[in-house]
Amino acid sequence: MKKPVLLLLALSCAFIYKPCDAQILKKLKDKVNKAVNPTTTTTTTDPDSATTEANGKPVNKGGGGLKNTPPPDVNQQMTDAEQAHTAGNYNDARYSLQQALIGIEIQMGREILKSLPDPVDGLLKDTTQDKVMSTQWGWSNMTILRVYTDKKDKQLTVTIGNNPFYGGLVNMYFNNSYVQADANQQNMKQVKVKGNKAIIQYDDSKGYTLIVSMGQSSMIVWECINFADENEVMNAANTFDIDGIKKMLGEQ
Repeated sequence: MKKPVLLLLALSCAFIYKPCDAQILKKLKDKVNKAVNPTTTTTTTDPDSATTEANGKPVNKGGGGLKNTPPPDVNQQMTDAEQAHTAGNYNDARYSLQQALIGIEIQMGREILKSLPDPVDGLLKDTTQDKVMSTQWGWSNMTILRVYTDKKDKQLTVTIGNNPFYGGLVNMYFNNSYVQADANQQNMKQVKVKGNKAIIQYDDSKGYTLIVSMGQSSMIVWECINFADENEVMNAANTFDIDGIKKMLGEQ
């Protein structure tokens, strides 16, 4: 309440006591302005000049990132495992064996990528987005991904491996659960791709998703954006050598 009162006093002096000394009036106004608008520090929103966040934590301005490292050398890891085992360092031996298996999986994934078709339905592979990931040893933790695109608005992404997101969906459907959008049109149904059981799903925001189950936990998933209809999706999937992929993975 003090700040508005001081402001009113200054205005009263300006209009009621016109003969008052101009210097006294100026000092009074300056005092009021200081009370109403205390001095504050200014900050910049320029990210290049900012040095700290609001909480005082330094802002990172770069650092060069991380360099890609080659997959584990299988032969070297096997040698390390044998030496660790001989020395009784069983934890190190186990670690080296896991690294060796990861190295084998990554080599396997790269060979599978080489075997995939190009083009697919007129879409060319984008090798800059190729991925072979192995989070732990064991096939159930490996994922192989490739993207095909027309560089505009049509895209196909194929993922091979264990996919927890779609795994539950596959189990639900193949256990005779039935899902439909309304009484007339299904948004999911069972199909076959080259004799393999599969399900196809459609969503207005995501497009088509086609899933072929391989083995107990692995699958091939095609995610198709801006495909005309389900027949176009099925034709694209049929260009993939599913039996060849199964053989490479040891699923047959």
